[in-house]
Formats: sequence, structure tokens, C-alpha cells
Amino acid sequence: MKIRTHFIEGNVIVLDVEAGRSVFKSGFFGKPLGVPKPKDLEFDEPLVLDLIEARYLVEEGVIEVRRDGRSLSLEELDEEGERSYERFRDLYAVYRDLRRRGFVVTSGIKFGSDFAVYKEGPGLEHAPFIVQVKGREDRISATELVRAGRLATTVRKHFIIAIPDLESGRVDYLIFNWVRF
Repeated sequence: MKIRTHFIEGNVIVLDVEAGRSVFKSGFFGKPLGVPKPKDLEFDEPLVLDLIEARYLVEEGVIEVRRDGRSLSLEELDEEGERSYERFRDLYAVYRDLRRRGFVVTSGIKFGSDFAVYKEGPGLEHAPFIVQVKGREDRISATELVRAGRLATTVRKHFIIAIPDLESGRVDYLIFNWVRF
């Protein structure tokens, strides 16, 4: 049976604490309300899911998102995502690809990127990768590349540019290694 969630002001909330723990434990999805860095998996607050996470969990059949007494479709979640995010479909394509490859994916905003990516999960390791999503027609300047490289080096992470092709479903990754001479 799918876990019932509620769409409230741009977020998806799992009000049932046990169900929220189950979703969180299944892959470090969401954040317990008011707990920026959960120290353990036994929290007593509702779980807040980002729209990108919720879209993925709906697609995977784990949750249903309800608003005004009815379930939202994937198309409706996409529309909400496009209202909330610039480049929602590109971001989602990369998020889904990384999750399906077995990575744990969280917001990368504190690193100035789209995603922080873990092999095991937050609290178990530091994220080894930061990912910036770019469209196929986007350009990246030398200054932007150097800035990203310096940031990634400072926080000891690999910088990756992810380029989704929405038509084929393929995501290409450019991984940068910084070498000191």
C-alpha cells in the first residue's frame, strides 16, 4: 500500500511519523520537520519531502500525494515542480538517473550546486560529489568552471556536470578532477 502524503504550500508532507521514518530509512528521502541534520533514524516529527523527491517516490509507487482530498498525478506534480523550480524537468531527470544508479541524492544548495550525491548516505559519509545540472544548449564559462572547481576542492568533493537528454532519457556526466602541479 502506498504511503499517503499531503501537498502543502509547495512541499509534500508525510504526517504519519512511522510512515515518514520508513520513507526516510528507505534511502534518506526528505527531512524531519525542524530537524536540519537528523542524528539517528528515530525522529518524532513529520517528514518533509522536496517536490523532486516526491515525484520520484510517486513514480516508484512508494507514496501518493494528496491535495484537496484527491491524489495528484505525475503530470500535476510536474506542473507544480515547474512552478517551483527553474529547469524542473532537467533536475528531475538527473535526480532519477542518480537514484536509479543507487546513489543517495540531496540538495546541493549549501555547496552552490544542484545536488550533493552520496554512495551511502548523509551521516554515514561526507558527500563525495556535487552535481550541477546543465541543458544541452547551455554554455559554461571558464570563470564558472574555475569557481566550481575551487569550491569542490575546498569542500573535498568531485565536481560533476550532468547533462540530461529529455527525449532519450539519457544523462551524460562530465566529471572533473583537479590536479596540483
